[in-house]
Order: sequence, then C-alpha cells, then structure tokens
Amino acid sequence: MTSDPNQLLERIRSGDKAAAVALIELFYQRIYCFLRRLAANEADAADLTQRTFGRVWQALPSFAGRSSIGSWIHGIAYHIYVDWRRADRHNEFRPEEWWLTCAAGDTSPDEAAAKADMQTTVYSLVDELEPDLRNTIHLHYYQGLTLEETAEAMGVATSTVKYRRRLALDELQKKLTTERAILGSATRAKTI
Repeated sequence: MTSDPNQLLERIRSGDKAAAVALIELFYQRIYCFLRRLAANEADAADLTQRTFGRVWQALPSFAGRSSIGSWIHGIAYHIYVDWRRADRHNEFRPEEWWLTCAAGDTSPDEAAAKADMQTTVYSLVDELEPDLRNTIHLHYYQGLTLEETAEAMGVATSTVKYRRRLALDELQKKLTTERAILGSATRAKTI
C-alpha cells in the first residue's frame, strides 16, 4: 500500500475503502499529537481527533487540492480545536506530569535532563504566548508544517504567519534570556 497521500486520495475517490483507512493511518498520530498538545490531555485529544477525521471524511469529496492534504487535515484539526475551545471554554492548564511525558531521547542521563529542562521551559514559555502566536509555533515547529501549510491551516496569509513567527521567536528569546539570568543568579547565590 502506498503512503503517498495524493495517490491514496485518488484511490479513495474511486471507492477504495482500504485507501481511506491508509490515509487515516498516515495522519492519525500526527493529528492526535497536535491536538494533545493543544487540548492538554489525552481524552480530549482523542475526541478531537475523532471529530477531525469525521469532518475529513465528510469533506474529502470536496477537497480541491489547492493545498497539501497534510495542511488541509491540520487546518480541519485546528478549526475543530478552536470551535471546541469556544464552545466549552476549556482552559489550557498542563499539569507537571504532562510535561514529564514530553521529554524523550537516546542521550546520556545528564544530557536528557538538560534537554528535558529546556523543553519544559520552552514549552511553558510557548504556552504563555498569545493564542495566535502559540498556535503558529505549534503548527510550524511542533507539527512540522511549512509556512505556507501553517497559513492554510490557520486560514491566514503566509505573511501573517511569518510576522507571528517572528514576534513569537523574539518574545521567546527575551523570556529565555530572562530565565537564564534568574537561574544564573540563583546558582551563584547557592554557591556563596
């Protein structure tokens, strides 16, 4: 079975149900991870992922191919999430246990700990960004969408995504510099 989304789409349009299953399998984990990051828990992410693929299935006949299938599905997922947030007024609190599950790697324990600390810091700083900036970072960096795909998913111009990305990166850099200064002061105070 091919893993090319465009070939799968053509086979789906010809009535191949196995191709539909293959398309879902191709994107399911990425969409689930994206929605887990946004929704902050697995149960809501699973529900939102199901809603996303339900909507994908309904909209598939009208997919015109003006964007990549991946960015189109991410766009549907993003809008499902936004609608869910508006309707249920969910907060975005993430417990410490959630952050601990984010770190992974094949590095030494001290490198893994330093990487986990940095990831936790960056993730928490990203979460402090205003929603448009935060969601731009999530789609572009965490989901690996191009700038154009991120723009398509969010329903904005590519120039808007570039602007939001620059604002977010500038803000994150300032916050990281502040965090490092605070940590440096605390470390020096402990050694005195």
